Amino acid sequence: MSILQKIQDVEAEMARTQKNKATAHHLGLLKAKLAKLRRELIQPKGGGGGPGEGFDVAKTGDARIGFVGFPSVGKSTLMTNLAGVYSEVASYEFTTLTTVPGVIRYKGAKIQLLDLPGIIEGAKDGKGRGRQVIAVARTCSLIFIVLDVLKPLHDKQLIERELEGFGIRLNKKPPNIAFKKKERGGINLTNSVAQSQLDGDMVKSILSEYKIHNADVILRCDATPDDLIDVVEGNRVYIPAIFVLNKIDQISIEELDIIYRIPHAVPISAHHKWNFDDLLEKMWDYLSLTRIYTKPKGQLPDYTAPIILTTSKGRTVEAFCNTLHKGIMREFKQALVWGRSVKHNPQRVGKEHMLEDEDVVQIVKK
Repeated sequence: MSILQKIQDVEAEMARTQKNKATAHHLGLLKAKLAKLRRELIQPKGGGGGPGEGFDVAKTGDARIGFVGFPSVGKSTLMTNLAGVYSEVASYEFTTLTTVPGVIRYKGAKIQLLDLPGIIEGAKDGKGRGRQVIAVARTCSLIFIVLDVLKPLHDKQLIERELEGFGIRLNKKPPNIAFKKKERGGINLTNSVAQSQLDGDMVKSILSEYKIHNADVILRCDATPDDLIDVVEGNRVYIPAIFVLNKIDQISIEELDIIYRIPHAVPISAHHKWNFDDLLEKMWDYLSLTRIYTKPKGQLPDYTAPIILTTSKGRTVEAFCNTLHKGIMREFKQALVWGRSVKHNPQRVGKEHMLEDEDVVQIVKK
């Protein structure tokens, strides 16, 4: 029996099972089984082939944004008008067949844009080139999910389900669960918050599905079985996403008012370049980049080329120094900072100081 058939069987059983307290354990087990099968589908046990011709692109710039969507929703038009890169555009489906990279500069940051080929329904099960498309999407700092405004909610749910099946969690924070395997001692469960869905038996049954019989689990949030499975799997990525609703030139003002209520969404027209400034502003918020300006001693700050710090690098003075040059920290004595992160301008700070957007920093060496 193939993995796809096993997945279909488990999904069918989940659909048949009524949701109530008596079946909660059984559903938790099925969810764990499904997550394991999905992982096997993404990463086959054999030595598998390469990543596929012309797919992944070398990472450049301060952040990376992937355009994901069904064929012919206007991803290539949006990419061409934003970045000035020609991505083949036509009115028939599947025009773009490989990843097309482009770069935009916004507020001093260099941001890489990737126009990914159209996703089809069933991509998470290996249909089309969906597997490679979603694998590239996992490496992005932000995902633009481009939707046709005439059928947004149906497509939105389908794409969310495809990405969830690949371990991408959109606009979510990692669950606050501590999980640590050990040699012996059984399963110790500690709750620091009252749990509405998980109990000791359910945690044990989910972990036994992964053949884990000795572990410490600390639940610091009201967790669901899915949250626990995500932590045990350990290969989930949490990426912010913006739903770009394209082709608003085809709808009325009243419909546009309703569409504005969809969370994390920006309506635009890629063809007429409408509402691009709103999209870029939202993109900047979701990327949460920090611009830091350098100030050589006795000179004015350089406002033309900011140093960009990302959340993954950290926003400390030490992270700023390492971004400039790895050797600076060896001679670092202190830093003088002007800006919102300090009470006095300038203020002397150490390497642990947290910087804010548009601070000015001067480094003092030993």
